[in-house]
Amino acid sequence: MAAMSETKLREDICRFGRSLFERGLTPGSSGNISVRLDDGGWLVTPTNASLGFLDPARMSRLDADGRLVSGDAPTKEVPLHTALYQTRGAARAVVHLHSTHSVALSMLPEIDPRAALPPMTAYYVMKCGQTALVPYYRPGDPAVADAIKGLAGRYSSLLLANHGPVVSGDTLEAAVFATEELEETARLYLLLRGLNPRYLSPQQVADLTKVFGLTLPEHSPHKPTSS
Repeated sequence: MAAMSETKLREDICRFGRSLFERGLTPGSSGNISVRLDDGGWLVTPTNASLGFLDPARMSRLDADGRLVSGDAPTKEVPLHTALYQTRGAARAVVHLHSTHSVALSMLPEIDPRAALPPMTAYYVMKCGQTALVPYYRPGDPAVADAIKGLAGRYSSLLLANHGPVVSGDTLEAAVFATEELEETARLYLLLRGLNPRYLSPQQVADLTKVFGLTLPEHSPHKPTSS
């Protein structure tokens, strides 16, 4: 049964990767996806691989200590994925993209590092909760893991400054859908920037939290800066 499920997960990574690539959500050989396996090891996309052209048989298979067991050499962003798995016990998959609007958002001066986006839509709150902004680190820099560990697992949704989003989920599908919701919300934010839009009220957010059983990081409401 385990072998069957790993085969399916390899195919799922390729299927979702291709979908994200073909819709322009991560260009060239950027972005990476990982999925945790029942034995504590994980599958991750190889280094310099385009998410649009992945081969299930060449996926990097790592053991619980992050050592390569089979497949191609893994993405250099392994420290990023490891930090999320170590701090978020429920995480079974991590998606990291270089999606345009999320990257653009990560560069704006007014962004609150503890809530990079205000509560704009119900689906953003439900799928992403709040999004933390992690300072810039060179891609593959192991120090990014310490920055993520410093968030103590409170966030499933992160933005790496000048780099891109990193989102974890309890399934691969959930992580992909939440990443897409983050990108769409970043796009909305950029479209509405300077137009003084209405965001969800604290009461509306509290209602979503109660009805859908959400756990949001403790944080004061987003205060837009005047431009």
